Amino acid sequence: MKENLGREAMGEVFEEVSNYFFLLSEPTRLKILHALCGGERPVGEIVTEIESTQANVSRQLNMLYRARILGRRKEGTQVYYRIDDQATVDLCRTVCGQMASRIESRASAGKVAGTFMVGDE
Repeated sequence: MKENLGREAMGEVFEEVSNYFFLLSEPTRLKILHALCGGERPVGEIVTEIESTQANVSRQLNMLYRARILGRRKEGTQVYYRIDDQATVDLCRTVCGQMASRIESRASAGKVAGTFMVGDE
């Protein structure tokens, strides 16, 4: 009985982890997180920076907001988004830096590893 409860709990954890990584598997969502590392921004600025459509960016922002990775506020007709889950950004920074290092070592593509998910600190 105890073993089954442990398996059920682990199954639930693995399901949540899978959902989390699925959320982060979309490049547009990673671009949005990167764009917000410098601080809160309105949707229009995010759209311009990541060079996507308003509809796509809004859809991706909503997914990140529902997952509680982003926070938002409305001011008049503008909606501003900010990062609310710094742990997610830290994870993305680590993984993006690692992937950039691999790319650099394979292709000598320049030094970009240290530029991911860095704000205006």
